[in-house]
Amino acid sequence: MGYLILVSLIWAFSFGLIKTYLTGLDPLFVGAVRIGIALLVFLPFLKVRGLPFSLLARFFIIGGVQYGLMYGSYIYTYQFLEAHKIALFTITTPLFVSVLDDFFEKRFRYRYLVYAAISVIGASITYYKATDVEGALVGVALLQFSNFCFAVGQVYYRRTLSVHETLKPLEHFGILYAGGMAVSLLLVAAGTDLSRISVTGTQWIVLIFLGILASGIGFFLWNYGATKTNAGSLATMNNLKIPLAVAVSLLFYEVITQSALIKLLLGGGVIVCAVYLSERYARRLPA
Repeated sequence: MGYLILVSLIWAFSFGLIKTYLTGLDPLFVGAVRIGIALLVFLPFLKVRGLPFSLLARFFIIGGVQYGLMYGSYIYTYQFLEAHKIALFTITTPLFVSVLDDFFEKRFRYRYLVYAAISVIGASITYYKATDVEGALVGVALLQFSNFCFAVGQVYYRRTLSVHETLKPLEHFGILYAGGMAVSLLLVAAGTDLSRISVTGTQWIVLIFLGILASGIGFFLWNYGATKTNAGSLATMNNLKIPLAVAVSLLFYEVITQSALIKLLLGGGVIVCAVYLSERYARRLPA
C-alpha cells in the first residue's frame, strides 16, 4: 500500500510539470522519450538468463499494452478532449481493475467492484464540472481503451508474479519497458514528424526528470506495489492520484477557492473510505 501512495504523490506532481513545460511538444514523442529513459534506467539491472522465453514474451507484451498502448491512446485523446475532461474520464480505471481481476481468477467478489465504484464517485466529486459530460465520443472511447490497457497490465503482472514468487522485479522490469518502447516507436513512426520537433534545454530536463521518476521508478513501484496488496485496494488506489493532483495544482499553480477545497476534501475522503473498506474486507477473507 505504501508504494501505491508514494507513486500517487509522484504522479500528482508530474501533471503540473507536463502542463507547464511540455504542452507544446508532440505527445507521441514525449511518451516515447519518457519510456525510453525509463528503459535506460532499468537496463543495468536486467537479468534474463534462466528465464523461459514464454515468460519474457509475457513481460514484453504486458509492457507493450500497459505502457505503449496506454500512453499512445491516452496522449492522442488530447486531440479530442480538454485536459480537465481527460482527468474526469480516467476515473473508470478501478472498475476495469476489479472486473479484470475477477475475470482472471474466475470468480466474482462484488464488494471489490462496489469499492471501486465508490472510488470513481470520489474522483468525480473532485473533478466534476457541469460541462464535462459533453465530451467527444471518440476521445472518451480512446481514453477508456487507455484505462483498460493500464488495468490489464497491472492486473496481469500481479497475477504473473503470484505464480512466479521467486522472481525479483528489478531484474526483469526492463523487459516491460522494452515492450512499451517498441509500441511507442511504432506510434511515433506512424504519426510524428520528427523534423518539426524542437526541444528546449528546460524541456529536456523535465523529460529526463519525468522519465526517471514518474515513468521509470513510478511505474516500477506501482506494479511492485500491486503485487503486495489485494485487488480491491489496487483498484481503488488507481484514483488516489486525482485528488492529490488537484491538491498540488491548487497549492502551486492556481488560487485555492472554497468550492475547490470542499470538492477536494469530499472526493479525497470518499476514496480513502473506499480503500479502508477494501482493506478491512480483505483481512476477513480466508488466506
